[in-house]
Amino acid sequence: MVAGSYSIEIESPLEIKRLWNATVDIHNLLPKQVPWIISGIALLQGDGGVGTIRQVNFTAANKDFSYVKEKVDLIDEANMVYGFSHVEGGVLGTKVASVSYRIKLTPKTWGGSISTTTCNYDSLPGVPYDESKIEEIKANTIGLFRILEGYLIANPTIYC
Repeated sequence: MVAGSYSIEIESPLEIKRLWNATVDIHNLLPKQVPWIISGIALLQGDGGVGTIRQVNFTAANKDFSYVKEKVDLIDEANMVYGFSHVEGGVLGTKVASVSYRIKLTPKTWGGSISTTTCNYDSLPGVPYDESKIEEIKANTIGLFRILEGYLIANPTIYC
């Protein structure tokens, strides 16, 4: 088993509070904004808060897996940190033994914000490290962020 991690830092013109509100409501926002990737997100347990188990269902556009179940581990509004981990599906059990994410939002001095996403994972024994896959995941994460950011910029009264 190999422990690994990667981080992605994205600057945004969005006010931190709007970005935070969108982040904690991601289960409602994502399926509406990227229906060609995510067909739906169902809350299986909880209401979106800490302890919530949600199932993210993907369309056929995702060739690697059809769903992933996630558990919301952390919602720290004071420090603008949101965390979740995979509990079933995705590459869990096929490539990784565990995977968790932390999203930390930081205000920029002259306006806007910085979103830092950190992923920690433990790969399964015998699964080789694949830098190209990590880079693909990072690029997809940035692309998804930009889609959501564009929606929020185009709709300035949402998530205020």
